[in-house]
Amino acid sequence: MRYDAFAGTLADEGMAAPTRRRLLKTLGALPLLAAGASRLLSARALADTPTAKELTDQDHADLRRAEDYLNGITTMRAKFQQYSSTAGLSFGKIYLRRPGRLRVEYDPPLKVIIVADGLVVSYYDIELDQISQVPIGSSPLWFLLRETVSFSNGVTVSGLDRQPGALRISAFESKSPEAGQIDLLFADNPIELRQWTILDPQGNQIRVGLQDVTLGGALANSLFATPTKGLPAQNR
Repeated sequence: MRYDAFAGTLADEGMAAPTRRRLLKTLGALPLLAAGASRLLSARALADTPTAKELTDQDHADLRRAEDYLNGITTMRAKFQQYSSTAGLSFGKIYLRRPGRLRVEYDPPLKVIIVADGLVVSYYDIELDQISQVPIGSSPLWFLLRETVSFSNGVTVSGLDRQPGALRISAFESKSPEAGQIDLLFADNPIELRQWTILDPQGNQIRVGLQDVTLGGALANSLFATPTKGLPAQNR
């Protein structure tokens, strides 16, 4: 699967691959999956706090279709393209096993691994041999890793847009609307997740587009083991 619209947008903008320092700066403030958005709010953030959308019968039907699709995913592997305004463009591979398991590997020259083992999310800088960890509930994509994905149980929908062949759902954590939101972009007919964007209260974005998606099949437990320091030299 190739998401040409996402790839084309990035290419047209002429985004260069990030340096390690630029990427780590972004990951430190707003990682792909390793931490939730900051709770320290500016006046702008307060003004931009998302609110619940008044949902129509068609909206509820589309949300049920998206829930059914996401809950039907047991395992997934894919390539991804990530773009942020502060770190530019990077690439890698993502592995997911629901509930609670996730692994993100960045392509060289970046030496970064992010792993969710069901309890914590670990961010491992291979070159510095340093590990940072946060509770898995702090991840902005945690609701996708839950045993049952729901857009109503602890999650509030702030937007739902339909375009020919596409469906976009925006949502936030119900108890912490000030913490930012996530946008999910699906292809439609049939429905299929293509992209997500994480938006923090300060307006920073990380956009992740999926390619070559494979659903189903076994994924080794070792993929989701918490990283340990001192990886072999060939992995550095």
